[in-house]
Amino acid sequence: MSGRTLVIGESLIDVVQRSDGSTQEHVGGSPANVAVGLARLGHDITFATLVGDDDRGDKIASHLADEGISLTQGNVGARPTSVATATLDVTGAATYSFSLTWELAGQPTLEGLSHVHTGSIAATLEPGASAVLSTIQDARPVATISYDPNVRPALMESPHEVRSKIEQIIGLSDVVKASDEDIAWLYEGAPISDVLRLWGQLGPALTVVTRGLDGALVALSVTGELTSVDAPTVEVVDTVGAGDSFMAGLLSGLLEAELLGGVEARERLRSASLADVLPAVERALACAAITVSRAGANPPRQAELKERDAGHL
Repeated sequence: MSGRTLVIGESLIDVVQRSDGSTQEHVGGSPANVAVGLARLGHDITFATLVGDDDRGDKIASHLADEGISLTQGNVGARPTSVATATLDVTGAATYSFSLTWELAGQPTLEGLSHVHTGSIAATLEPGASAVLSTIQDARPVATISYDPNVRPALMESPHEVRSKIEQIIGLSDVVKASDEDIAWLYEGAPISDVLRLWGQLGPALTVVTRGLDGALVALSVTGELTSVDAPTVEVVDTVGAGDSFMAGLLSGLLEAELLGGVEARERLRSASLADVLPAVERALACAAITVSRAGANPPRQAELKERDAGHL
């Protein structure tokens, strides 16, 4: 796995309020969770983010350092560290509210870069979103791109207001992952198959739609192939970070298969078959299954995946 992966986006503190009245704090933020998930699976990760000069910011920086993640320069800002409050119902499903600002300080270095991932709030919330878009445009000639819209209606105004931004980044991406809930909010009433067809025409070679306990839909834009993959059966503790863990697992599998990571990998992905990409999707589902089986956004390490795979032989 040569080359470095740059993850761009928000890091924050998840305040998890459970149905029994208890409250816990975890380091979170969708891109931060993906960065941690990739690092735990053995990938060289640099993270461009923003934290406050406060105790919560220190907690995030310490957590990322412990995971072996390098931070770009200018990650500490004057405003307080962002907070997302996740309120869990009795099934463990989360709804979110936010106290958040997002900026990107300077242009992250592209030297040695082979892949860029971004998503969620960072790609749509100004003033940082414009800097994220510029970085992706600059990186695309040398690196593959992945994107997870991971919509947050509380911060993203109306679907009409944000859809063009999301579709612009989709058009620059090689891999897009979204949930069925993302698509339902962005394209109310539209069949998922129609949305996958539209996104495939915009640019990405591979689009994956997660459907919770129903697994995932996998679409290849070049061949028009579409298939569904079942999710493993697991007892759910909560769903916090499940989509991010899926994203990390998907990218990890594609990077190891050399279907991401530079312009030559882009061409390999565009000529790939479903059989070529499904192992990465299976890894993604396994990562998500491990994450939902325990509290908070806590993606698996390589040893946990190997142990799980051995148990299923």
